[in-house]
Amino acid sequence: MRVLLAMWEGGGTIPPELTIARKLIARGHDVRVLGDPTIERSARTAGCGFSPWVDAPHRTNLDPSTDILRDWEFKNPFALLRHGMKAFFCGPAGRFADDTARVMQEYRPDVVLVDWILFGAAIAAKARGVPCATLVPNIYMRPAPGIPPFGMGLMPARGVIGHLRDTLLAHFSARLWKPGLVWINETRQRYGLPPATDLMGQADELDAVYVLTTRAFDFEATSMPANVRFAGPQLDDPSWATPWTSPWPATDTRPLVLVSLSSTFQNQASVLRSCLAALATLPVRSLVTVGPAVNLAEFPSPGPHVAVVQSAPHTQVLQHARVMVTHCGHGTVMKALAAGVPIVAIPMGRDQPDTAARIVGRRAGVRLKPTASSAHIARAIARVLEDPSYAAGARQQADAIRRETAAFDMAGDIERIAKGPRESFPREMPTAVGS
Repeated sequence: MRVLLAMWEGGGTIPPELTIARKLIARGHDVRVLGDPTIERSARTAGCGFSPWVDAPHRTNLDPSTDILRDWEFKNPFALLRHGMKAFFCGPAGRFADDTARVMQEYRPDVVLVDWILFGAAIAAKARGVPCATLVPNIYMRPAPGIPPFGMGLMPARGVIGHLRDTLLAHFSARLWKPGLVWINETRQRYGLPPATDLMGQADELDAVYVLTTRAFDFEATSMPANVRFAGPQLDDPSWATPWTSPWPATDTRPLVLVSLSSTFQNQASVLRSCLAALATLPVRSLVTVGPAVNLAEFPSPGPHVAVVQSAPHTQVLQHARVMVTHCGHGTVMKALAAGVPIVAIPMGRDQPDTAARIVGRRAGVRLKPTASSAHIARAIARVLEDPSYAAGARQQADAIRRETAAFDMAGDIERIAKGPRESFPREMPTAVGS
């Protein structure tokens, strides 16, 4: 079968989605990625064909000046949401739909997979009558009863006041998202679909919503739409991770601490420097991977027990690590927990505070603010090393990851979706935006 995978330059969203592509290719299917030109090399390395976004917003390089969301400039998460809706999530939905429709006309996919935030791509697939599923490479972010409102890193509600908190915040969040429906419904109307009344509710029209985490890690909702499937984390390392050999002898028994912050720019230099200063004071071995978005030369090692590199295969390193210090990108967290490694979480934005809340809720680590001093970071690392309950919590998550991923055949489920009813392609395309 032919699979079209619509992606965007979301940093940590890319490796898990390409993991799914590799699984499908291994079963004999053809996969084409529709995405930013910055993804092309990784997509082709995974064995996929590639088509770029042309009219839709996209990036041709990873320089911070080309970032579409520029989330580090917004201290207010609600202002960031308004900006994101206009600049990426909803405002350009028509252009995402047109690019997707163009590639579908050429490629004729049997099934379309879209990153959950690419509403326009899903609209094009739905309008064509082609089976379509969305990928959520994070925790479940749609409002649901029992789950705290997304974006603030809240723990589950307790008591009357807690539930009132959630009700009020959910209402406020829905009002913030509502302006985006104007752009979405303009696109839906042009593609012959009825108007949506709930931005996130569009996912109910799709054949499946694949949440790439485990139920054991995420907070539990009292009810969810019937098409939601927890598919488990997809754990392949990114193609740009370079091989790494430990510089320390095998006889060195000091605990290994792995530090990794965002693979995209989040203005993380100060947090990295605080981590390096913390590691300088601890009797540990440390590997710090700064990622492709910052200049390695700006972060010299504070001593021979701290190795600082651009990248390394985390899956390999975590087999030997005792603690992971991370910004709480979901993919990084899942790799650590799959290895049974507890976490010092330093969320810096996006979905990271909510992922950090789940780490704390599962007793698999501790959470710090990005403004934490080097002394606070050092104490947090020592605490996680010395308290065996955190390692026990991480091992419980490792067991759940193995159990849940073994129980769900995601490639097989996509094959089942692709065999569903399909309408023929129309003779004429909708008029493109701006024409």
